[in-house]
Amino acid sequence: MTVLHTAIRGRRSRTARRLLAAAGLAALLAGCYQSPQMAQNVYPTDYRERHPITLRDGQHSIEVFLGRNRGGLTPSQRADVLAFAQGWRHEATSGVVVDVPHGGPTDRAAAATLREIYSIFAASGVPRNAIYLQHYRPPSTSLASIKIKYSKLTAHAGPCGLWPEDLGPTPDTSYNQNRPYWNFGCATQRNLAAMVDNPADLVQPRGGAPAYAARRSVAVHKWSQGENPAGTYTGYDKGKISDLGK
Repeated sequence: MTVLHTAIRGRRSRTARRLLAAAGLAALLAGCYQSPQMAQNVYPTDYRERHPITLRDGQHSIEVFLGRNRGGLTPSQRADVLAFAQGWRHEATSGVVVDVPHGGPTDRAAAATLREIYSIFAASGVPRNAIYLQHYRPPSTSLASIKIKYSKLTAHAGPCGLWPEDLGPTPDTSYNQNRPYWNFGCATQRNLAAMVDNPADLVQPRGGAPAYAARRSVAVHKWSQGENPAGTYTGYDKGKISDLGK
């Protein structure tokens, strides 16, 4: 009797182990299976989700080329350095890094040019402690230059030209739906990222400027008196040539 009970108990345990193994395999297969509805939800229908504009840390740089027999800046170089300094005040996220060539025939010209660059920076409001000077040895095969750069916020989108899915009807039923193709909207997103003046405007609005108090007080006073708060403009038509056509 004891042998019979042992055999029955062993048979039941083996059956239970088989059922558990079958349940685990079914769960594994269910996890790998993806319903057509879930596959459709993965495809974003909004072009801003397919091609989002992201903000990255970029760089703005200019080069001031040097000659052997002359130091200082030319008029066009002076305008470039001035525009660079003004841009640093509005969009920079770091200090100004100045790479100066050292150990060549342009050392004296580089020193004279660097003094003029510092003077333009000082006149433009760039503090001296925001300028980081470092030297490099220029190659003998190319023209030496002073390289000026700073980091700034940039916007990017793309890359464009990706076609992960077909456009026309195919044997796969997931393509036979009225939804925008993947590359649609990528060019406009990329152009917008390239044209925006301040990339931070794509994330949040700028702070509003205070209202013009003088004009606001006049408009409120007229409104409180029951008058028209609109402004009146006279004399704007005194420069007309004739009344022909009236």
